[in-house]
Amino acid sequence: MKAYVFPGQGAQFPGMGKELYENFEKARILFESANNILGFRITDIMFEGTAEELKQTKVTQPAIFLHSVILALNTEDFKPDMVAGHSLGEFSALVANRALSFEDGLTLVAARANAMQKACEANPSTMAAILGLDDQVVEDICTGIDEVVVPANYNCPGQLVISGSNKGIEIACGKMKDAGAKRALPLPVGGAFHSPLMEPARKELEEAIVRTKFETPVCPVYQNATALPASDISVIKENLVAQLTAPVKWTQSVQKMVADGGTEFIESGPGKVLQGLVKKIHREAEVRSI
Repeated sequence: MKAYVFPGQGAQFPGMGKELYENFEKARILFESANNILGFRITDIMFEGTAEELKQTKVTQPAIFLHSVILALNTEDFKPDMVAGHSLGEFSALVANRALSFEDGLTLVAARANAMQKACEANPSTMAAILGLDDQVVEDICTGIDEVVVPANYNCPGQLVISGSNKGIEIACGKMKDAGAKRALPLPVGGAFHSPLMEPARKELEEAIVRTKFETPVCPVYQNATALPASDISVIKENLVAQLTAPVKWTQSVQKMVADGGTEFIESGPGKVLQGLVKKIHREAEVRSI
């Protein structure tokens, strides 16, 4: 069974999507439609902008969404049996399985990005990657710190990203190294994504999701918040809202997809990060890009 997976923030690169725009009329139409929906020419930043300009949350999220979705929609034999996306990528996955229209997906991503940007500015916070420790050890260390610090991304065995206040992450990194972590590396991100500090953004996103029309998808989406397949619209919406303050259960999602018959994992979007993670989670999986 074919599982299409869609990357999240961090996969962006200058020039992303330019080849699609220049070579496919359908892609060009969708990119121009996106410029109109967003109210600024995001294509100019994607194709000609610097890495620094691309790094702004309000640009990064729609840019990765556009690259991922337009790539999938321009693939002739695009027939997913299951889909999943890492964090932001879940919105791309929901357009790919037709639960959301392209326009509504982009509008929601823009709303999410703006809400998260505001939450980051209101609460200075950060994230760190912890390498070489068991998940349980990382969880226990986080629980024992008297600051906001929580597991945020279960990326693959031995790689867990934590999220929290600046002080909480600083304390946690020290404790992780003491516990034998190979690395405890603060990440260059705007804030504590997938943590309780995103609560203001969660409320704002929920209002936008309630207003948006969802359709019954053509295949299940394996959602970050639960690592379970969902086809019921009310469940999909609930998990999409929960995702902002809950951890991304990527390891568990891939394991469940494999258990449900997923054999070929195809990444749609910039970079190859998810292919690497899938291979670390399940060595026998076939992985490739569109």
